[in-house]
Amino acid sequence: MISRSCSALLIVGHGSTVNPDSSAPTLAHAAEIRRRGIFADVACCFWKEEPSLRDALFFFRDPGIREVYVVPNFISEGYFTRTVIPRELELTGAGTTRHGVQVWKYCDPVGNHESMTERLLQRAREVAPGAAEAETSLLIVGHGTELNDNSAVAAKEQVEKIRALDRYAAVLNVYMEEPPLVSDWLKLTGTKNVVVVPFFISDGLHSYEDIPALLGIESGSDRGRHELHGRSLFYSTAIGTDPKFADVIIEQAKAFDSRKPVLQSAS
Repeated sequence: MISRSCSALLIVGHGSTVNPDSSAPTLAHAAEIRRRGIFADVACCFWKEEPSLRDALFFFRDPGIREVYVVPNFISEGYFTRTVIPRELELTGAGTTRHGVQVWKYCDPVGNHESMTERLLQRAREVAPGAAEAETSLLIVGHGTELNDNSAVAAKEQVEKIRALDRYAAVLNVYMEEPPLVSDWLKLTGTKNVVVVPFFISDGLHSYEDIPALLGIESGSDRGRHELHGRSLFYSTAIGTDPKFADVIIEQAKAFDSRKPVLQSAS
């Protein structure tokens, strides 16, 4: 159970060597959680930025900190959450005991949280407030890659949940690097309105430059409405920039203890 005096939070992000904005949402969420005073300490680490995941092994040296909740600020359960983070943080399982006294608790990524469906819908409403849903196609954009079959699962699952609500004329999962491709949005949709929500953590190069280019929007253009090919295309900011993601991170930490995992000792 989270204790203000002896629990710490480590938020793990991807980061980027070419775009400093990639880490901005993770740092902002950490600052908000720190402000609330829920944990004794709150820190971030990144795969592609400093401080690195390896640096995080030297965090939380205060002997009063008895548990560290590790929350991946990632959308999907895949290569990074299953392989890279456990390897770099030397995690031996869901719960890893270090030095016989401190337990590192590996939580689910934020993208697995039950609120994702409503957050995607809210982002769609915010970017296209005047578009009638019955005349609108909603596209949820994931990265997609042939190297990891799990990378597209999160977007597909969310689309199935939204589609079941029967609110939009069409709801599709599309990807940058595998079919159905976001670049084929004109062929994939038949409605006058198309809303595109990037299922990404940050407005990094993918959501700020790559996806707009694939859609036919000028790179760096303002988010919102664009008239293209006789259609109204609404392009949203990345889902992970929502300030309410701070709540999701906290809830993923709280959810760990309800799972009651077996704790193991680090070598």
